[in-house]
Amino acid sequence: MALLQAGGLGHSFDCPLFSALALEVGEGETLSIVGVSGSGKSTLLHILATLLRPKEGDVYLFGKNIYSLSGDSLLAIRRNKIGIIFQSHYLFRGFSATENLQVATLLAGETIDESILRSFKIEHLLHSSASKLSGGEQQRLSIARVLMKKPKIIFADEPTGNLDQETSANVMNAIFDYVERMRAALVLVTHDMGLAHRCSRSFTLANQTLTRN
Repeated sequence: MALLQAGGLGHSFDCPLFSALALEVGEGETLSIVGVSGSGKSTLLHILATLLRPKEGDVYLFGKNIYSLSGDSLLAIRRNKIGIIFQSHYLFRGFSATENLQVATLLAGETIDESILRSFKIEHLLHSSASKLSGGEQQRLSIARVLMKKPKIIFADEPTGNLDQETSANVMNAIFDYVERMRAALVLVTHDMGLAHRCSRSFTLANQTLTRN
């Protein structure tokens, strides 16, 4: 079953980034996009993840053309069906780790999943203030918070860019395990070719086109 379908996508800022791109992602699939800085891969991810309307083309999530939806309908998809992981953590620094998790779970109608905390090795940090955590701990908490929503599609932009190699591997193992276990999907932007090739499909964005690796 296709969770994401996109066709004829084109976008530009000061100059064209890409045109006539097409993608489809189904349940249980993981897809990576690599490319040099400035190639447009983060822009493409933002378009697929409901954050930026493309200049050309359409994006369908769960069978709905997302950029033709009302603001409330689009917000419901963001809140309940997708998760977005950025390289920066965007935590509420005045909240505890538990309170940061509760913000996501309450909005999505879920509860804190302790198995996710264990997979990220942060179960002992629940009562700590987010501002007191190390950078790596904050990023792991941020990613765990996304998974707590139980999204059907995860969009991730360099999710482990600020983590050391061992922690990065553990975090990505947890994300891949989640996708497999929940029959979800992952769309990943990364500079790490080793990580890119762990995905079931990998593409390079270059010269305004998307080519399968």
